[in-house]
Amino acid sequence: MLEFGILFPSVLNGLTTGAVYALVALGLTLIYGVLHIINFAHGASLMVALYAAYLLKARLGIDPYLALPVVVALMFALGYALQRAVINRASHGKDENILLVTLGVSIVLENLALLFFKSDTRTIDTAYTLTTVPIGPAMIALPKIVAFFGALATSALLLWIVSRTDLGRAIRAVAKEKQGARLMGIDVDHVYAMSFGIGLACLGAAACFLLPAYYVNPQVGSGFVLVAFTIVVLGGMGSFAGALVGGLLIGVVESLCGLFLGESLGQIGIFVIFIAVLLFRPQGLFGARV
Repeated sequence: MLEFGILFPSVLNGLTTGAVYALVALGLTLIYGVLHIINFAHGASLMVALYAAYLLKARLGIDPYLALPVVVALMFALGYALQRAVINRASHGKDENILLVTLGVSIVLENLALLFFKSDTRTIDTAYTLTTVPIGPAMIALPKIVAFFGALATSALLLWIVSRTDLGRAIRAVAKEKQGARLMGIDVDHVYAMSFGIGLACLGAAACFLLPAYYVNPQVGSGFVLVAFTIVVLGGMGSFAGALVGGLLIGVVESLCGLFLGESLGQIGIFVIFIAVLLFRPQGLFGARV
C-alpha cells in the first residue's frame, strides 16, 4: 500500500487535470444537450484554441492567462459562424448529416493545422511554468493550480448563464422542446448557434489554462475529446453537474492509474470506467433512467 505522502499529491494532480477535462466536457455537453448531436469537431476545435493561445504568446508576447478574453471571444465567434454558416446549412435539419459535417470540419481543421504548422509539437515558456506551490506534503505546479480554479470559475459562469439568464432559459427551452420554443417566439437557429459558440468558448478557456504546462500539435485534440466523451457518458448525456463531477473523477482515476500502472498506461482506468458505465448504468451518474 502506498503512503499518504505519495497518494495525496497524485489525487491533487488528478483533480487539477480533471477540472480542465470537465471544462472541455461541459462544452460538449452543452452542444449535445441543445442540438442533440455529438460534435466530432470538438477535439479539433480545442487544437485551434491552443494554437490561438500559442500564437498570441509567440508572436505578440501575450501571456495565455491574459489572452483568455481574446481566445474565448475568437472561439465563440468561430463556433457561432460554423454552426450558422456551415453545419446548419449543410445538415438540412438531419441529425445524421450533422455528425458527418462535424467530422468533415474536424478533418479540415486538422489538415489546415498540418499545412500551416507542420506536425511539430510546440510549447511556450513563462516565468511561472516550473513554479511549484506546497500543499501539505505535495508540491503542485502553479499552472495546474491556476487551471483548477480557473476551470471551476468558468464552469460556474457557464452554469449561471444556463440557469439564470434569458439566453439560458431559451437554451433550456430549445433543448426540451424545439417546436414549442419556436412557437413561443424563440429564434431556434440563433440559440443553436449561440450554444455551439459557448461550447467552443469553453474550449478557448481550457486552452489558455492548459498551455503554460502543456503543448500543442495538430493531433493534440484527439486525446482530449476521447476523455471528454467518456466524461459525458459517465456524468449523463446533457447533465452539466455530471460533466463537472465526472471530469474530476476521471482526472483522479487517470492519475492513480498512472501511479500504479505507469504513466503510459494511465488512461486504462478511464476506459474501464467507460465500459462499466455502459454495461451497468448507461444513463450515467446524473442521467435520468429511460
